[in-house]
Amino acid sequence: MPIIILISFFLNFTNVLSQSPESHKDKYGRRFSGQISRINSAAKLIRVKTDFANIKFFNHKDRVDFWNESYPDKRCPTFVEGRSNDYLLLRVSQYEECIKRVHFTTGSYLHFDSPDLARTVSIVNDLLHVLLKKRLAMEAKKERHHKELSGHVEKVDAVNKRFEILRQKLEIEWQKELAALEEDKAKSFTEFKNAEARLNEIDVKLEAYRLEDHNLKLDRWSLDPALYQKK
Repeated sequence: MPIIILISFFLNFTNVLSQSPESHKDKYGRRFSGQISRINSAAKLIRVKTDFANIKFFNHKDRVDFWNESYPDKRCPTFVEGRSNDYLLLRVSQYEECIKRVHFTTGSYLHFDSPDLARTVSIVNDLLHVLLKKRLAMEAKKERHHKELSGHVEKVDAVNKRFEILRQKLEIEWQKELAALEEDKAKSFTEFKNAEARLNEIDVKLEAYRLEDHNLKLDRWSLDPALYQKK
């Protein structure tokens, strides 16, 4: 669909929107038709209304020849003084001669041709081809990055699943290690209690079987140990 839109844009851009049958043969976009909407004879200016698409490429002082369809060989030169989206303001330097040659007045429907516009359109056309190539390249680049972005979620999901499996395995190993530590703790506690009980038993027996090494006790009546007596 983007390619179709692009081709349509290119055709609309380069074609001349004119009612003249000759304009359909105009590959340089220089011929068009229009209707005189106003004439200022004192200033030798005429204002022409046209739906010519390439009107936006006119420059100040560009030459524009016009003629009446009934007399295609009788043409009159003019020069662009200004333009808008729908109107051209043309200066007719040979005003009196053009009136006699073309016989135009307000409301006259005329045909126009501009060699200066042809050169401008040719330059624009070359530029357009370059821009179209750049656009196609940029469109391909955009699509490539779009696919990368579209696949980002899937890549994230894949990474999440892979690490979820690793996390589960680690969780299992963790629980195993904790269980082994708890088992070692319980075993050590049991052995500690057994050792403590055996130690208490031994202490009881030692107390029961304790022997006195002598029956006499020292009578410490004096501060001088040499005077102690056993009783």
